[in-house]
Amino acid sequence: MTAARLCVVFTQRFRKQVKAGFASLLLLLIVFPLASVHAQVLTLINGDDTRQLPVATLLQQADATFTLFDPYQGRDVEMRGFEFRDFLIEQFGDIPPELHFTAWDDYSVTLGGWDDPNWFMIVEEDGEPLSLRSRGPFRLVERDYGTRDVNSLREFNDWVWMIRSIEARW
Repeated sequence: MTAARLCVVFTQRFRKQVKAGFASLLLLLIVFPLASVHAQVLTLINGDDTRQLPVATLLQQADATFTLFDPYQGRDVEMRGFEFRDFLIEQFGDIPPELHFTAWDDYSVTLGGWDDPNWFMIVEEDGEPLSLRSRGPFRLVERDYGTRDVNSLREFNDWVWMIRSIEARW
């Protein structure tokens, strides 16, 4: 193959890659704002009953502000939210034995043991409402770490963030 032909082949492939990259970027620019719009609600599922609570409603409910060391950020963070146990009783009438969480990145997990006043639903951090970029719009954290080592992230693997929906498992 001649140098001129190699140049033409390279140019054609480069153009295709640029077009594909541009199309991907355009798609992200369209889809990400839509995800952000939809990230303005929390979906609660209890059997056949499905409800959506707006972020604004939960921001108004946030009655507790405290500062704690966030092991994922490696710094003290002011958090605002509400006691999760009380929220569950208000929304489901009781504390379900297990909850199934689905996050905005499609991660899902089922966990039990929520009858604990140490768990807080966080909706704001350092005075700003949580967004998808800040692991929001809703995040579950423990207010008291007990004797756990904040330098071992494995000890905080039950924190749940980017919460899109919570399903009661009776």
